[in-house]
Amino acid sequence: MRAAIVGGGTETRLVPQAGFPLRLVRVGQLKGMSVARRLQTLADIPRAVLACRTMFAEFQPQIVIGVGGYASGPGMLAALLMRIPTLAFEPNRVPGFANRMVARYVTGAAVHFEETKKFFRNAHVTGVPVRQEFFNIPARTFSPPGSLLVFGGSQGARILNQTMIDAMPQWKALGLQIHHQTGERDFERVDFAYKQGNVGAQVTRFIEDMPSAFAECDLLLCRAGASTVAEIAAAGKPAIFVPFALAADDHQLKNAQALEKAGAARLISESQFTAPGLGDTVAELLGSPRTLVTMAAKARALSHPNAVRDIATMAAQLTRNREQRTG
Repeated sequence: MRAAIVGGGTETRLVPQAGFPLRLVRVGQLKGMSVARRLQTLADIPRAVLACRTMFAEFQPQIVIGVGGYASGPGMLAALLMRIPTLAFEPNRVPGFANRMVARYVTGAAVHFEETKKFFRNAHVTGVPVRQEFFNIPARTFSPPGSLLVFGGSQGARILNQTMIDAMPQWKALGLQIHHQTGERDFERVDFAYKQGNVGAQVTRFIEDMPSAFAECDLLLCRAGASTVAEIAAAGKPAIFVPFALAADDHQLKNAQALEKAGAARLISESQFTAPGLGDTVAELLGSPRTLVTMAAKARALSHPNAVRDIATMAAQLTRNREQRTG
């Protein structure tokens, strides 16, 4: 099997490690950038599309899969121009800019939310691929006063870290167990605050084994990126979401709204995120084990344990359809 990827990031390390050849195409962002950066990106797009066409002519892909984000745009455009079957993968409730641009033209789309299907032609709900360990997390028996897991991605989230510090008197009064992942930059400050407040907590820069951390908590406090939302659903965990206000197309807010609407989570916007409000919400949820069980069940109902298989099946079927038409 061969793979070609457009863009850059962690794949530049992980793809070669997995034994696959990697080809990169230079392309930049448009949204949220300076005028100069946008002009540079607009100038780079035709070159990026041409580079993708050259790569595809050499590579002869049977299908091109776009996973959204600015890096997928040139590859999907090149595939459409070359009449290569295309599959758009959209993990968020509302598609990002790149997927919106190609939504009407792709051969098919694999989405996470039922509401997302309306943006694409030939869309199917497959869910987001999640490690099996999250699905294997057993239901947790609640033991008062309960436990809270706080995380903001690998780099942490400053607003979560600061609000947890501000709510220190409430955590001391509640006596709950806390596992707080801070990221590198805030670790020492947050760790000191817990010690100064005489609140016992496990404070870490990064969580290596996230499924185990999920298994050991009753409630999560986190952002609402697509992967996080999918992992929470797979694990069947109740959550309080604080969406990143500057996320592209406000996709984190829309992801969180979907789970809140389903009764699987609570949503607090950054503008409404205060220490007293957070403390009250945590106290309310941990004070009602029945509510936690209900939220957990509704979260698990949104999971997609066969996402990898279903996306692969879609890709294979779209490829076969093209081969049958071309004979």
